[in-house]
Amino acid sequence: MTGTIIITGASAGIGKRTAQKFLDSGWTVGLLARRLEPLRDLAAGHENAIALAADVTDAASVEAAFAAFVDKTGHLDAIFNNAGRGSPPQTIDEVDPEVWKAVVDVNLTGMFLCARAAFRQMRHQDPQGGRIINNGSISAVMPRWGSVPYTATKHGVLGLTKTISLDGRPFNIACGQIDIGNALTEMTAKMSGGVPQADGSLKAEPTMDVQHVADAVYHMASLPLSANVQSMTIMATTMPYVGRG
Repeated sequence: MTGTIIITGASAGIGKRTAQKFLDSGWTVGLLARRLEPLRDLAAGHENAIALAADVTDAASVEAAFAAFVDKTGHLDAIFNNAGRGSPPQTIDEVDPEVWKAVVDVNLTGMFLCARAAFRQMRHQDPQGGRIINNGSISAVMPRWGSVPYTATKHGVLGLTKTISLDGRPFNIACGQIDIGNALTEMTAKMSGGVPQADGSLKAEPTMDVQHVADAVYHMASLPLSANVQSMTIMATTMPYVGRG
């Protein structure tokens, strides 16, 4: 199966590797991120790549990017709603309100705006329907120490996913969530040097190849709309999660 998909946060990490998976599999891929240059580098040599420079926190920017993609493809089959950011490990009293706002803007408002644009397109296109896949992180279920902004937004993503899944039923729109733990990217490379734990210690944590995440997202997107992975957790097997700490 091939189709059309927009991947947010496509310039690096999980988004970049997932985009490569879909491009190599013949999908038409909208590569969405703030910086155009890395997107052009990723798109080089791929006629099925469309670079979309946009800020997910800005509604007008998101709408323009989705419109440009559909203008070229005529249809949107799926979105991997992946763009996100973290914050320094701190207890709530130490968190700068501006950091809180910045994390909420990207992780929750940004995901809302992209899901909103995708849902509207999928609802009104012919044939009707499509699939929205949200990157929730395992922090959507279980917090990591000192992660108030990140964990709060990822718990919000879980509610967003469930509600879109329910609201999308009449329009043949499926929505699912992938919760990822310790995929090895530029952002998680520091884990090998030690990550703060709930007991106050600093410990290295196991990671997994990010390709496994790309393969999992591809599986979710490749299902017929009569089937849906509502929730998937993929993680480094021995990382602290079940009984964090």
